[in-house]
Amino acid sequence: MADDNDIARLSTPVTDRDHAQGQQDAPVTLVEYGDYECPHCGRAYPIVKAMQARLGHKLRFVFRNFPLREVHKHAEHAAEAAEAAATQGLFWEMHDALFENQPALDDRHLAQYAKAIGADEQKIADDLASHAHADRVREDFVGGIRSGVNGTPTFFINGVRHDESWDAASLLRALEAHVPGH
Repeated sequence: MADDNDIARLSTPVTDRDHAQGQQDAPVTLVEYGDYECPHCGRAYPIVKAMQARLGHKLRFVFRNFPLREVHKHAEHAAEAAEAAATQGLFWEMHDALFENQPALDDRHLAQYAKAIGADEQKIADDLASHAHADRVREDFVGGIRSGVNGTPTFFINGVRHDESWDAASLLRALEAHVPGH
């Protein structure tokens, strides 16, 4: 059994700055460091959605950007597009559009997704061209590095890195272990 010094913990606590779904006082907070172009994150996306549906108000989900740009050439710009959409109150709509259209994340498609979710597509295009949200993406990335993230997806449950499998059954067991009465 690992002692407390071997447990990887979230170095950057969840705050109002984060993109979160669910109640702030939920008994379980699941943080994902993800990459919109990562095939593993693409497989995790519906699993997380299923966990949200299953646990409802007992779960708060937080997504943080961790684009592996050396491997996924569109990941950083996709993260910037999500952050640009966030300034219009549409982070989760863009987040979902990116994962649901993962094979097509070039700028032309990002503009199409912006339009489809009802965002000001010109503003998003301008933000992408100027890298207006690159610092925000970088902050998430650096926070991930400090928390021991070295690949995607990486999950933290109530501030502790989840090093077990993230298949639906395993992740559900791990999340439910933090719900009172389970």
